[in-house]
This record gives sequence, C-alpha cells and structure tokens, in this order.
Amino acid sequence: MKRKQDTLTAWLFLAPAIIIFLVLIVYPIGMSGYASFTKWKFTSGLKGMKWYGFKNYVNIFKDLNFKAAISNTFLYVFVTVPISIILSLIFAFLLNNKVYMAKTLRLFYFIPYIANAVAIATLFSTWFRNDGMVNNILSFFSKDPVGLKWMSDKSLCKIPVMFMLVWTSLGYLIIIYMGALQNVSSDLYEAAEIDGASKTQQFLHITFPMVSQTTFYLLIIRMIAVFKVFVSVNVMSMKSPAKWNTSIMVEVYSAAFSSMQFGKACAEAWILVLIVLFFTTVQFVGQKKWVHY
Repeated sequence: MKRKQDTLTAWLFLAPAIIIFLVLIVYPIGMSGYASFTKWKFTSGLKGMKWYGFKNYVNIFKDLNFKAAISNTFLYVFVTVPISIILSLIFAFLLNNKVYMAKTLRLFYFIPYIANAVAIATLFSTWFRNDGMVNNILSFFSKDPVGLKWMSDKSLCKIPVMFMLVWTSLGYLIIIYMGALQNVSSDLYEAAEIDGASKTQQFLHITFPMVSQTTFYLLIIRMIAVFKVFVSVNVMSMKSPAKWNTSIMVEVYSAAFSSMQFGKACAEAWILVLIVLFFTTVQFVGQKKWVHY
C-alpha cells in the first residue's frame, strides 16, 4: 500500500513537468510533422488543413530559392565552424598564458556573444555598406576609391554573414576552451620541453589532444547553431533586392509568415532537422578516431 502511495506521490510531482513537456515539445513536434504533409494556410485554422502527401517535399526540391538556401547554409557551416574553432582555441591558449590585460581582452571577446543579435547584424550592415568602414579601409590600399557592393553583390553578400558568425561565436568558444585548458597538467608541457619539443609541437601533440572532448562538444553545438542561422541573414538582406545570402531558416520564416504556406514551412523545417541529425550522427561516429577520453 505504501509503495502505491509513494508511486502516486512521485507521479503527482512529475505531472507538471510531464504536462509542460507534452504540450510545449511533443505536441508541436507531432503537429509540425503532420502539417508538413498538408496544404495549410494558418489563417484558415485547423479546418483549413488539407492532406497533401509528399508534394510539399517534392515541390521544395524544385524550389530554386530553397536549393540556394541549402547551398548557402552548408557554406556557412563548413567555412565558419572550423574557423571559429581554430581561432578560439588559439586565442584561449594565448589568454591562458601571461598576456597584458588578459582579463580585459576576455571581456571584449565575450561581449559580442551576449550582445543583441539584431543590433550586431545592423552594425555589420553599416560596416559593409558601399560607403561603410570596410570599403574606407580598403581604399587606403588602393589608388581609387573602393565601392564594393557587399550587401547586394551575389559573389560578396555571404562574406559579411560569415564574418558575423565567426565574430559573435568567439567569446563563448574561448571561455569554454579556457576552462578546458586549465585542466591540462603542466607536467606534460614540462616533460615535452625536456624532450626538446617546440611550442608548436606542444600545441599539436599535447594541447589539442587533451581538449579534444571539448572540441567535439563545441563542433556539435556550433554546427547546429550555424545551421539555424536566421537573424544575421534576415537583417543584412532586408534591403537587398535579391537575397543571395538566404539560409534555410530564412526560407522557413518566409514560407510561413510571408507566403502563409505553413505546410511548406513545416516540411522545410523537417528537412533542416534531418540534415542536422545526419551531420550530428556523422560527428558521433567519427569522433572515435580523434577524440581522446
């Protein structure tokens, strides 16, 4: 009898969390999965949902904008994630040593991570205008004024987005790496110096392997974050006549709230989920070869 009462008490305590989980997580996931197979305008309510089968998924891959979004998002991931990881590890390694104004530098690196994303995107838009700071700096190295159209040129508009993705991520990555580096035993470096290893060799053969678990974690979370990039692209391309730098999340938002095609938007979102799951699985399988536990 007492065991039944204890079980009932436990379920009563768990009930609020379970209800919240079911209502705010399980139901939306299931609803979006079902909606991806329907033709649905949100303004028509649930009664307006019409079964559409796999047509949303078929039509999506015929959509040139979505194809461009996938291509751009992959570019953002494969370019910015490795650069962010490498730079943050180098900066963390340097800041862990005796560096002048190290605490101030740590603060400066971390501020972009906690700052408002819309404000930062607006700042980058200003820097990369035709008459912005970047072109003015480049003009010092050229006889003629530099008037590169960073935000509207098809071949250049992705560069400001990638700069922002790297710049805003460094603060968090550096802090995590600094914590990991402080757990690396100094005895390893002393033994390496006795054996005649250079600083570069110590970094490659001691530092990097000892923080490989942290690197694996940061690769996963940074990859997922860049796959979901939205604010920087949406703000920077707002005044552009052609959104050459579009991303998957921007296309999901556009389909849902501009075209009001919620079925299509849900299908695009699920494609993004599958892409993230695939690359996360690849990371977990591949980590056995380079992560040291």
